[in-house]
Amino acid sequence: MRCPFCGHEETQVKDSRPSDDGTSIRRRRSCPSCGGRFTTHERIQLREIMVTKSDGTTQAFDRDKIHRSMRVALRKRPVTLDQIEKAVTGIVRQVESSGETETTTQDIGHIVMNALVELDIVGYIRYASVYKDFREPEEFSKFVAEIQNLQNEKNIKAE
Repeated sequence: MRCPFCGHEETQVKDSRPSDDGTSIRRRRSCPSCGGRFTTHERIQLREIMVTKSDGTTQAFDRDKIHRSMRVALRKRPVTLDQIEKAVTGIVRQVESSGETETTTQDIGHIVMNALVELDIVGYIRYASVYKDFREPEEFSKFVAEIQNLQNEKNIKAE
């Protein structure tokens, strides 16, 4: 693997260990040329998946985009990075196990929203406000009211 600091072609693995959830391997590496140290993560990729965006363009599926969008939605919420990572892993597995080599941003957005509603309702609303692209405050208010009704029904059933 190329060194990110000096570009040297060969780096050495100093330490390898599995992640907590066993879905990736964390490797500490060092560069014999400049002495720089860095970490890499190795994950299983079942197949290359292409994502069709709303404007019709396609690009390769990127796990990090999901991770970043969830971190933004859950910023300053009582959700740990481990919980986010587990949710992202579940989302990626769901997308990969569909058997399709192409999906849409809408499909991915639905899967992410389903994961967020289980993690944190405020994070879910934050993500939905961007994903659903509300144009008027009334649209947003209506959406939040629907969520409150669903939460109330859920609480009544739990009692």
